[in-house]
Amino acid sequence: MKKIVIMGASTGIGNALAQAFLKHGFEVGVAGRRTEPLRDLQQQYPGLVHYSDIDITKAEAVHKLQRIVEALGGMDIYVHVAGIGYENLSLEPEAEAAVVDTNATSFARMTAAAYRWMRNHGVRGQIAAVTSVAGTKGMARLSAYSASKAFAQAYLLALRQLSNNERSGITITDIRPGWVKTPLLAPGAKYPMEMTTDYVVPQILRAIAGRKSVAVIDWRWNILVGLWRLLPNWLWAHMNVRVSDKDVAFPAPGKNVPLAGGDDVPHKE
Repeated sequence: MKKIVIMGASTGIGNALAQAFLKHGFEVGVAGRRTEPLRDLQQQYPGLVHYSDIDITKAEAVHKLQRIVEALGGMDIYVHVAGIGYENLSLEPEAEAAVVDTNATSFARMTAAAYRWMRNHGVRGQIAAVTSVAGTKGMARLSAYSASKAFAQAYLLALRQLSNNERSGITITDIRPGWVKTPLLAPGAKYPMEMTTDYVVPQILRAIAGRKSVAVIDWRWNILVGLWRLLPNWLWAHMNVRVSDKDVAFPAPGKNVPLAGGDDVPHKE
C-alpha cells in the first residue's frame, strides 16, 4: 500500500487531497496546526490515517515529521501544502516576515527533511508541493507572498537538479494553481478565474500520478502565466495588478486577513 504524508491538511486543498488519496487506497499521514479535522479523517478511515499537530515554523517540526513517517511505516510521497498569504499594502513588517518565515524558511526546512529521509532510506519517492502562479512575478499587493512562492519554485528546481546529480530517483513536482476557493480567501471577495477544490484536486492528483515536473492549474492560468513571463520587468513594474475585487489589505497589527495559498493560515481576531 502506497504511503503519503500531506503537510497542511487541516483545511482547503490539503484536506481535500487527503480525502482523495484515501479514496484511492493510500495510507495517509496528515499534519497541521489544527488537529480536529485530522482526527475526523482518522475516524472516517480507521487504520489508514495517522495524524500529528505540526507547526512548520518550529524546529521540532522535522522530528514530528519523522515520527509520523515511522507511524506510517515509510513514505513514498511527501506533499507540502502548508502556507500563508496576505494582501499587505501597508507593508506591516511582522506580516511580511511571517509570510517569508512560513512559505520560504519553513518550506525549505520541511521539503529538505522529506528529501533527506527518502535519500537516506533509498526510497525513489516523490516530493510534490503546492506553490502558486503568484510566484511568476513580484506582485505589489502580494509582495512577500509572491516572493516566497518564487523562492519555493526555485528551491524545488534545485532539489530536482540535486536528485538528477545524485541519481537518487526522487521526483520533484511543483504544482502552481491560480486562486482556489477555500476558507483561506478573504470572505466576500471575488478573485479572477477563481476555482473550486472539486475542480482543482483531480488535476493535482493527475500531476502527481504523472510525476510532472511543473503543473500550472488550470489551462487558463497556464496561458496567463505564459503572458506574464513575456512582459519585461520595467513594464510589469508600471502595471496595476488587482488580486480581487475588494481591497482586503492587512488592516492592523494583530489582525491577519487571509488571502490565499496553501493551508493553515493563522487568523487572529
